[in-house]
Amino acid sequence: MEEEFLFYVKRKEKDKMQLKRSIGYFDGVSFIIGSIVGAGIFVSPMGVLKHSLLNIGVALTIWTASGLVSLMGSLCYAELGTALPFSGGEYSHIKRGLGSLPAFMFIWTSTFTKPASNAARALLFAEYATQPFYGICPAPEVLKKCLALAVLWSLGILNGRSVKMAAWVQTVFTLLKMIALSVIAIGGIVLLIGGRKESLARFEDAFGSEIPNASQVAEAFFQGLYAYGGWWSLNYMAEEMKNPSRNIPLTVMTAVPAVIVFYLLVNISYLTSVSNSEHVAVAVTWADRVIPSVAWIIPLSVAVSIFGALNSSMFTLGRLSYAGSQSGHLPGLISMLNVHSCTPAPAMIFSTTIASIFIIPSDLIMLTNYFGFSAWLMIGLTCASLIVLRYREPHLHRPYKVFLPIPFVMVAMSFFLVLAPIVWSPNLQYVYAFLFMLGSLIVYLPFIHFKLHFAFLDKITCHLQLLLEVSPADGSAEDKCE
Repeated sequence: MEEEFLFYVKRKEKDKMQLKRSIGYFDGVSFIIGSIVGAGIFVSPMGVLKHSLLNIGVALTIWTASGLVSLMGSLCYAELGTALPFSGGEYSHIKRGLGSLPAFMFIWTSTFTKPASNAARALLFAEYATQPFYGICPAPEVLKKCLALAVLWSLGILNGRSVKMAAWVQTVFTLLKMIALSVIAIGGIVLLIGGRKESLARFEDAFGSEIPNASQVAEAFFQGLYAYGGWWSLNYMAEEMKNPSRNIPLTVMTAVPAVIVFYLLVNISYLTSVSNSEHVAVAVTWADRVIPSVAWIIPLSVAVSIFGALNSSMFTLGRLSYAGSQSGHLPGLISMLNVHSCTPAPAMIFSTTIASIFIIPSDLIMLTNYFGFSAWLMIGLTCASLIVLRYREPHLHRPYKVFLPIPFVMVAMSFFLVLAPIVWSPNLQYVYAFLFMLGSLIVYLPFIHFKLHFAFLDKITCHLQLLLEVSPADGSAEDKCE
């Protein structure tokens, strides 16, 4: 049996064992929008308004500015994605621009924080999906955790078996959440056109309220940038994009501006019907007042939105694990591809298993709140990599080139966003998070730098390879089973 499988693997290798370019322009747009639009825009967008001291003009300006920063970052990533169209996103770019150690530090931290984020999304989905059946009573924790695990593994299996099916699911759920946002946006436009005095009065003197100070503006800015999180997701699938030189910049320039416009329209719609003091579940309150007969659509839309964001996040996390393994920063098995579908099934199993661990004692998820600064640290390092590569590899083929001052602005912005919460709200947990990142050296030095290796792991890899029916991708390490 083993010999038959090895013969099959060799035959498949002759047919090019590698990720297939099956993600087109519309799929890419769906993944970016699906990654950005999560539960936040439905549940608590008034956080920006609160920190803006209820100044509507300032709040809408911050939403716009947050979107423009996200667009600048995505344009920097578009240059890197077209010049280096490999799986792994920031990891691959940092490794090329800054070296192996910063890249390993990134994947070490991401292996902890990104699955925890997926676990949190799965639990939030389970909460919204089960709560209607329990009315005012809280749903049992065991039920929510079981449903969260079921959703995680369903999406993990889906992404591990078929890229086309995962992209189809992403497109469907992105369309559903955009329909929900359109309902809210159109509802607000109708109210404004209808000329309700209380609705129009809020916009007549938009900047008339108290102006927030610098720290309050910065806090509101954090809230806005958090709502736009996910714009970096496309580069994780660059290796699977059809015609990446064309589609990556085009996808970015379509998806991110579309989200900016929708976010502004949705916020304006909220302000037409929800008072400034109502800061929680604002979309639900809006629905109760504007479309009371079908208000149930909004809680359903929140669950749909979370599900779509979770699918996109799991897809990209699998590609990060795959890229890290190909570079020797994770076990070699993780970079192998299923011989039937050419999908990174071991990478999906690896990342889904870690996320499942976070769901069981869900208190662990709270620890990741103090790793928020690490996301912007890695964005800053990625944009710094772009600058380094511009000067170190001037002849590198770049189908798209961003205006050079933009990555400098992004580097400055990123390091401000890293330092600001630590300086303004010092907490011992930030020290623990930083020490955890430095702890990557304990693993990097013996296993990566000095290449310490245990022979018994080869046998384990061989048996798992046969069990999972996977084979090394072209260009990866040699098949240890041969």
